[in-house]
Amino acid sequence: MRKSTVAIVGRPNVGKSTIFNRLVGERISIVNDVPGVTRDRIYAEAEWLTTTFNIIDTGGIEIGDEPLLIQMRHQAEIAIEEADVILFIVNAKEGITAADEEVARILYKSNKPVVLGVNKMDNPEMREEIYEYYSLGFGEPFPISGSHGIGLGDMLDAVIAHFPTLDAEPVNKEVIYFSLIGRPNVGKSSLVNAILNEERVIVSSISGTTRDAIDTHLHKDGQDYVITDTAGMRKRGKVYESTEKYSVLRALKAIERSDVVLVLIDAETGILEQDKRIAGYAHEAGRAIVIVVNKWDTVKSSDTAMKEFEAEVRDEFQFLDYAPIVYLSAKTKKRLHTLIPIIRLASENHVKRIPTSMLNDVIMDAIAVYPAPTVKGNRLKILYVTQVSVQPPSFAVFVNDPELMHFSYKRFLENRIREAFDFTGTPIKIFARKRD
Repeated sequence: MRKSTVAIVGRPNVGKSTIFNRLVGERISIVNDVPGVTRDRIYAEAEWLTTTFNIIDTGGIEIGDEPLLIQMRHQAEIAIEEADVILFIVNAKEGITAADEEVARILYKSNKPVVLGVNKMDNPEMREEIYEYYSLGFGEPFPISGSHGIGLGDMLDAVIAHFPTLDAEPVNKEVIYFSLIGRPNVGKSSLVNAILNEERVIVSSISGTTRDAIDTHLHKDGQDYVITDTAGMRKRGKVYESTEKYSVLRALKAIERSDVVLVLIDAETGILEQDKRIAGYAHEAGRAIVIVVNKWDTVKSSDTAMKEFEAEVRDEFQFLDYAPIVYLSAKTKKRLHTLIPIIRLASENHVKRIPTSMLNDVIMDAIAVYPAPTVKGNRLKILYVTQVSVQPPSFAVFVNDPELMHFSYKRFLENRIREAFDFTGTPIKIFARKRD
């Protein structure tokens, strides 16, 4: 069954993200007293009384002409359009404001069921003031406290009562999750929008516009994908705001749940030390990796430009020699069509399994050509090899003494495996084990 979707909407700083986190049971949205901290839509799954539904936290709808506020309002309007039910949150400590009334006018036009939650009613004596909120025109207002979990049950009962009866839909469980990581302002959000061909994520020349990890669904050529745009990772010494610290942690969590990670590099500014640090997070997590050189339209075109840049990438990212490189421009969409097939290939290789017999044939041929060196009079003997896991593909090499397996020889075996079987885009791991 397709899940219903609930959008949490309201002006900034009324406690939407606190309520969101309470409903999903995790600290997913960034919570901070600075108005406008949540700038993009955040998706998650929640459950109430055995009913599972999708929930969207939105940036606050704020009245004004500042570009960022306009985009935040646009994001909320998109969330409203996607939702089956809208959860409208107001702040009891401030009463009904002109901004609340403007949000109400936007919601009237949506023709969607609206449930009104009056947040921050921590004191029972404040509940006598609940009646004034009937004037907003959405029926019974529910007094709640997101920080203490008070009154959320009654409010959720009302939300679920509005859920439509949805027809069963086939679910494709073979979803490829991929995330985009990189320094601030390398074009991650622009690339997501280019792939989706819509303004799904806020794009701004201001570094740090994206602060949350944002999931978006894509279906292309019979394959389902979930794209996660993450906040730009700054150098540790430049992480000043507490909200930005949460963003980096969330980006790391996005890497962990990804099948494929796109490491974005700015072709205009070139490779910086921070690029290597960020790529190292994905490599250490064992994710499949694609290096994406964005803003390729800014590079002076020549017959050797791409070869020269690739040589620099390979030199700087020696630990990512397995990662394919894609050159594109999110702005002009030049070479954009080459990206998705590479992501799919990397994902397939990330879960590839090799039959034990074929694997041993390759390894034994390699040993015959280049026997293991002798260490202090003892020679490493490889008895057999088997694949023990995927994501990433991992191989156990059973030997007479694991201490004799030098790093260089392990690297030699990895290279022979890569030559025989296509593992483009994914790291592989080799473990030396003593056979009992």
